[in-house]
Amino acid sequence: MKPVVLQMGALPDWDQGPLEAQFDVRAFFAAEDGNAFLRDNGESVRAIVTRGELGADSTVLDACPAVELVAVYGVGFDAVDMAACTERGIRVTNTPDVLTEDVADLGVGMMIALSRETVQAAAWVRSGRWASEGNYPLTTRVHGRRVGILGMGRIGQAVARRLQGFGVSIHYADLAPLDDQPAWVHVDNPVALAEAVDVLFVTLAASARTRHIVDAAVLSALGHNGQLINISRASNVDESALLDALEGGTLGAAALDVFEGEPAIDPRFLALDNVLLLPHCASGTVETRQAMGQLVRDNLDRHFAGDALLTPVN
Repeated sequence: MKPVVLQMGALPDWDQGPLEAQFDVRAFFAAEDGNAFLRDNGESVRAIVTRGELGADSTVLDACPAVELVAVYGVGFDAVDMAACTERGIRVTNTPDVLTEDVADLGVGMMIALSRETVQAAAWVRSGRWASEGNYPLTTRVHGRRVGILGMGRIGQAVARRLQGFGVSIHYADLAPLDDQPAWVHVDNPVALAEAVDVLFVTLAASARTRHIVDAAVLSALGHNGQLINISRASNVDESALLDALEGGTLGAAALDVFEGEPAIDPRFLALDNVLLLPHCASGTVETRQAMGQLVRDNLDRHFAGDALLTPVN
């Protein structure tokens, strides 16, 4: 018999078909009554497939007493109750590496779009204002700026490598300096990092320790000409403090791919013209999503075959 897999959220068709071919998939996301669905199916579930923003909380885990593996379609696993998984011996996997380059690509693109105001300039053309009012107002250069990266993991390093081509100076904050990158300046803490740079990228993995690590003090240190770019998780930034800083002019601008409560974002963002808003799409390419789905299935296959997991997080 195929192992029973609880699927928390929808996946693309190219992943859904192979998943259903390999496993007995129970689609939680399609249920009208989630609690009733768990009561009817939970006892037989041996693995959970979920997306990063959906996770698997204690209610789901408690309803699935035989679960052995939580396979996350994404890098972030902060929505998974890791303490409960560790206590019960439930393994957790995610899909790192395969999305690193696309996220870094978009992050750098966001920096360019924010500094050169490409979205606004395109609207200037489409609205007819170029013809009626003349050239678009001057913007801010990208090359030669001081860039900070908060979190020098896979994605942070990929961003830094790309930015070297722009002739920027790179500063970063992480648990320890990188021995193989002497040209990148290690800074001890987020506030000192923000004080040293013009643009601050947030590329941290999310955890209880990093929640709101970018707070009012960091935003104040970044300053009224500073720019914040978040391609990590929304919880890493104090969203209320960010909105206050953007509205009050104590922060110059922000480019955001993630939000608290997304997709229902705080309406205060919509009234601002100094923020670039993207719909959590940094890894949203066909190539990366196909690779993510394959890695989820490969981890499931290896688990049920008794082999070592490819990308465990616990």
